[in-house]
Amino acid sequence: MEAFTRYMQEEQPVKPANILNIVATNQGKRPLTMETPVADPLSPEQVKELLDQGHIVVDARSEAAFGAEHIPGAFNVQLSSPEFEQRVGWVTPLDVPIVLVTETPEEAQRAIYNMAFIALDSRVVGYLDGGMDAWVQAGYPVMELAQMDVHTLHHRLSTNGLKVLDVRDTSEWDDGHIEGAYYMSFKEMPARLDELALTPEDSIALVCATGKRSSTAGSFLQRHGYRKLYNVIGGMTAWANAHYPMVDVTGCVIQR
Repeated sequence: MEAFTRYMQEEQPVKPANILNIVATNQGKRPLTMETPVADPLSPEQVKELLDQGHIVVDARSEAAFGAEHIPGAFNVQLSSPEFEQRVGWVTPLDVPIVLVTETPEEAQRAIYNMAFIALDSRVVGYLDGGMDAWVQAGYPVMELAQMDVHTLHHRLSTNGLKVLDVRDTSEWDDGHIEGAYYMSFKEMPARLDELALTPEDSIALVCATGKRSSTAGSFLQRHGYRKLYNVIGGMTAWANAHYPMVDVTGCVIQR
């Protein structure tokens, strides 16, 4: 297996999510939400038309639900994450209108409410009424993001050289990662994807701590033509619990 490639980190930390909109709001250049924001229901036909106009989808469902089926091009940012709104700000393009996909209307309202904390709510044009069931029943296309458990990952690494991309924060990577893995934080992908030494033709297993951020990274990579992707269920937590080997930032095997 190839030796791991670790990308040099910028000296400055990653900027806060949606920082430009936050600054503009603080300067009075953008309106500040004074009331509780509300997401309007949209039919599948309306959503399809909006997507054709260049809107994007933020799918706030779990990584498992997203993996099973999702709207092509959707970003998977789980509402269950305490960093939900920040992650939306980190990975979505600036100022592009957003359609939400959730399991329930109540979750859509919670999502837009959380997004208001970093001035993202004004970008939400509504949510897919009826969720993915309605989208599928309307006959519109779906994609999958394959899921892989750590035991299958360990086996495939020892048999056919599946490549691993670790998308956690630098400190997590430094504390322990899979030997031979590539590294790029999911937060940096929008600005640095051209530096990634992996191609859309590669088979790539994506790992984070639990499988949430790696699903977000997978959704981002799918938008850029990567198709042979596997989201690792349970991430490095499951890998460690299975007592599979890891190395630290110096390349030394971590003894447990």
